Amino acid sequence: MQVIPAIDIEGGRSRIVFWPGASTGTGAPTDRPDRIVERFVEHGARLVHLVDFDGARTGRPVNLEVVGSIASRSAVPMQLAGGVESADAIRLAFAAGATRVVVTTAIADQPDDLRACLDVAGDWLAVGIDPRPERLAAFRWQRAHAPTLDGLIGELAGLGVTRFVLAHGGDPDLERVRSIISTYGAEILVAGGVRDLDGVRRVRDTGAVGLILGEALLSGAIEFPAAMEAAS
Repeated sequence: MQVIPAIDIEGGRSRIVFWPGASTGTGAPTDRPDRIVERFVEHGARLVHLVDFDGARTGRPVNLEVVGSIASRSAVPMQLAGGVESADAIRLAFAAGATRVVVTTAIADQPDDLRACLDVAGDWLAVGIDPRPERLAAFRWQRAHAPTLDGLIGELAGLGVTRFVLAHGGDPDLERVRSIISTYGAEILVAGGVRDLDGVRRVRDTGAVGLILGEALLSGAIEFPAAMEAAS
């Protein structure tokens, strides 16, 4: 399983200062995404996850200069979320240097847009879903009734989606993750909800292909080399 460092970008900077030496007072903190990515790549990162917070608010990519800056300094695949909700937005993201994109759950109510996005991104497109039942129920669906998680993934898989990012606000429902993987054969990346190395191992054992970690890695609460070892 890959451990994928995540950086939330706002106004061209990381929303969380990267300072893995904070507990010992060593090293230099930085909020520059390109320097943060460089550090993770030095330690073996094979993919980074970028969230364009400004893009998520405006519905279009905003921090593409940051994507380009990272691409010019580090030869590592980049997965971009936030504001990439159309085929044209995905083209802009790819032109800037992103290699994967994550669209929101709203795409499920826009099958024509999803097909257009898949035409551009193909297997490099993922759909992000908050799998908690109350979140699915509260989402502003354009249909009479909210789908279940299994129903939604089955629907999207039927339209050609092969990768999903399951974002958890709390502890991941690992049995549900395991069930989805065995039922649909989709690539599942788990985002958030892991606070220690035992949590990394539990996600690994579900068969998930990736674990996306942001604050836990940026703050040094989980050391990246140790996380990669736990994931192997």
